[in-house]
Amino acid sequence: QVQLVESGGGLVQPGGSLIVSCTASGRIFSVSAMGWYRQTPGNQRELVAAFASGGSPTYADSVKGRFTISRNNARNAVYLQMSSLKPEDSAVYYCKLRQITTDYWGKGTLVTVSS
Repeated sequence: QVQLVESGGGLVQPGGSLIVSCTASGRIFSVSAMGWYRQTPGNQRELVAAFASGGSPTYADSVKGRFTISRNNARNAVYLQMSSLKPEDSAVYYCKLRQITTDYWGKGTLVTVSS
């Protein structure tokens, strides 16, 4: 099994910055993708940013130029640096890891953008 733990969420003012982190542990042997999704009440979970195996990161149009995803393969970790945050960025942010054809999810970390 694989476990994902997110951290770094919290309350931030509009225009502010925040970094969320995700570390994976357990039986990890072939990661094909790892990234961040977010979800608000009543809505589907949506892609924010993710790495696929050997490729450049993919970003949602709504966060391009404001968010940056990075990773540390040695630590099985992925990070999301969020800048110029807007109230509509408020959501629970989830980390996802895909190993071969199985997806693993963290429990999420809440990000609230409000004055």
